[in-house]
Amino acid sequence: MTPSAADARQIKPSWLATFKVYLELPTLRMLLLGFSAGLPLLLVLGTLSFWLREAGIDRTTIGYLSWVGLAYAFKWVWAPLVDRLPIPLLTSWLGRRRSWLLLAQLAVMGGLVAMSFNNPQIALQPVAWGALAVAFGSATQDIALDAFRIESAGTERQAALAAAYQTGYRLAMIWAGAGVLWIAARAEVAGVSNYQHAAWQTAYLIMALSMLPGLLTVLLSSEPVQRAMPRTRNARDWLHGALVAPFADFLQRYGKQALLILALIAVYRISDVVMGIMANPFYVDMGYSKDEVAAVTKIYGVIMTLAGAFLGGALALRLGVMRVLMLGAILSAASNLLFAWLGTRGHDVTALIFVISADNLSSGIASAAFIAYLSSLTNINYSATQYAIFSSMMLLAPKFLAGYSGRYVDAFGYQNFFVATALLGLPVLFLVGLASRVKNS
Repeated sequence: MTPSAADARQIKPSWLATFKVYLELPTLRMLLLGFSAGLPLLLVLGTLSFWLREAGIDRTTIGYLSWVGLAYAFKWVWAPLVDRLPIPLLTSWLGRRRSWLLLAQLAVMGGLVAMSFNNPQIALQPVAWGALAVAFGSATQDIALDAFRIESAGTERQAALAAAYQTGYRLAMIWAGAGVLWIAARAEVAGVSNYQHAAWQTAYLIMALSMLPGLLTVLLSSEPVQRAMPRTRNARDWLHGALVAPFADFLQRYGKQALLILALIAVYRISDVVMGIMANPFYVDMGYSKDEVAAVTKIYGVIMTLAGAFLGGALALRLGVMRVLMLGAILSAASNLLFAWLGTRGHDVTALIFVISADNLSSGIASAAFIAYLSSLTNINYSATQYAIFSSMMLLAPKFLAGYSGRYVDAFGYQNFFVATALLGLPVLFLVGLASRVKNS
């Protein structure tokens, strides 16, 4: 008997067919664009905190400087412009999504060059302004790229696109983490033990040039099929369509359940984000060298994140996004306890490998599932604005709280700090359980 269409939809694909999705053109393109998206983040947060700590900047100041990352949390403010506003000349040439991607990538490159030419020991403020420019350009790139990804395939392919995006993102993080530390270590003058700004300048200039593959990918990629924009009679209608309609659409589709969804989005990654700001100062204070941090935290760790991202994407296709979302939440909170244990080991590279591997595997699983979950919440008509709102909310509370991480460590020590970040993840489990009962509209 021939199975009905409903029965056919229930048939799970084979594992071979499941993984073939990673060879499709939209998936491969997202792999390359993910690299461009992943490069700036560490350069204004994690790697920058290592640079600043080595330059002798105190932990409290480093914590406060992490607030440049709030640019990512407020990107929903200008997301409607990225969603609808054309850029003179560029949009007619490249299309709406690619023109904004190109402009944002140029802003990232300019900010990295500005950071490289300023020594934080002498003038910290210009470094901070350069970092803010990078963060703003990177956040804008994320807005356009998220919309580009969502518009490139149907809902059933979003988990795979998210995994490919995370792969490119994490490969860039190897380069922006391990690469920049390796370059800075090689550029140092032998026999000089003091901080050497020229080495960091060289590293950050090379990072600026590393945005060029992203530029080429944008130029050589095809623009998603353009959806017709509603005609507007005046500025008021345009503002309503750009700013009010995306919010109203989400609230109309989910009603009272929208508050639950937004609460989950706001705290899902809080354990990882708050802990991450102090990770690099922790490595410096524990006596790990640039090469050790590069090899372990930025190579072993990122490889495990890639494994987690692929595993998370595949599991989401077979088991459903919400189940993997719960698994990621449990693993992310629990893995922070391993850092508290690591703090008791002194300079132990083997223990560092174990902790970083476990933490990044958990992070990869959680990230793939979470991106797929956010994508499922968007309406294709407002993809850039709605996804920017969701991903901004994901960072707002964690980034703000992370700004005080340096003060907490100074007052209570690293071990108490890592335990506290693990406890922050407990409410997430409750919210995931409640959100799993919400039906997507």
